[in-house]
Amino acid sequence: MTTPTNWRKSSRSNPNDSCVEVGRVADGAAVRDTKDRSAGYFTTTGTQWATFIDAVKSNRFD
Repeated sequence: MTTPTNWRKSSRSNPNDSCVEVGRVADGAAVRDTKDRSAGYFTTTGTQWATFIDAVKSNRFD
């Protein structure tokens, strides 16, 4: 397993709001909570991440 790099928080997040960050891993993404970064992160494959992003963009969770 590779260590996540290039952690990013949404540009729509306010500086003091709790949010999630997304980092890159070899073939996918890592996600962690900004409130408790030391708690760790979970990873997804590239396919899983693309499916999730497509669902968000198509308002599937509304």
